[in-house]
Amino acid sequence: MPSAILADHRLIRVSGTGAEEFLNNLITADVENLPQGEARASALLTPQGKILFDFLIARDGTDYLIETGAAEQDALLRRLTMYKLRAPVDLKLEPTEGVSVFWNEGIPEAGVKDGRFVKAGVDLYRVPGVSASGDIAAYDALRIDHGIAESGRDYALQDAFPHDVLMDVNDGVSFKKGCFVGQEVVSRMKHRGTARRRVVTVSAESMLPATGTDITANGKPVGTLGTVCGNRALAIVRIDRIADALASATPLLAETVTVTVALPAWSGLSFPAVDPAAQAEE
Repeated sequence: MPSAILADHRLIRVSGTGAEEFLNNLITADVENLPQGEARASALLTPQGKILFDFLIARDGTDYLIETGAAEQDALLRRLTMYKLRAPVDLKLEPTEGVSVFWNEGIPEAGVKDGRFVKAGVDLYRVPGVSASGDIAAYDALRIDHGIAESGRDYALQDAFPHDVLMDVNDGVSFKKGCFVGQEVVSRMKHRGTARRRVVTVSAESMLPATGTDITANGKPVGTLGTVCGNRALAIVRIDRIADALASATPLLAETVTVTVALPAWSGLSFPAVDPAAQAEE
């Protein structure tokens, strides 16, 4: 069974009689209807709708476990505590260090299925602790294949909207449950169709340059490389600018490397149509 150890991942436990209501009114995912055995993408946003913290959330009996990066766990815990006020909720860091992931074959004795990968047709389980034996490079390659972005590697916190990283199509954002921090902004983006940045998979015939390299068309930036594995990568791009480049057969470059980009098939998204008349005026 392919596997990997995510040594820099940590867990926060949220418990108490008010845990469900507390989380549901705060974060982007639908906590009330979160099924047992599944971890879903979610985020705590700024009031302006940008991702302040991204994480996975899963039920653990009547409690909830939030999986986040070691570098963010303390700040996330402080932010949750700030919102807690007098709610009957207990917040604490779990002593377990690291998370193991397993995919494609068999079911681990413990753990939850990652809902992001379910959307892409892959069974990937996440188990607290270090029980896997594989290298994180295999996990990164799997994420690239299916267009699954993560902060720190693919985008900076406070610099992306949930739509930018496909949370609006992977159950990471609920548009039906009511208010949460930043809800007004992301709901307006949804209903007006104003999302312009999206995660894409990038491929080339040769090795790609490093994470953070701009993707350009006619010398103008259209996106930025995220996680890179050889000749494949993730990137967040302006889909309108990509559509213009594709319509005019303008090469897309990462430094001097010609690249092709594709929206993840599971997302159901497509590049916007280009108005030939408008393009001719440019």
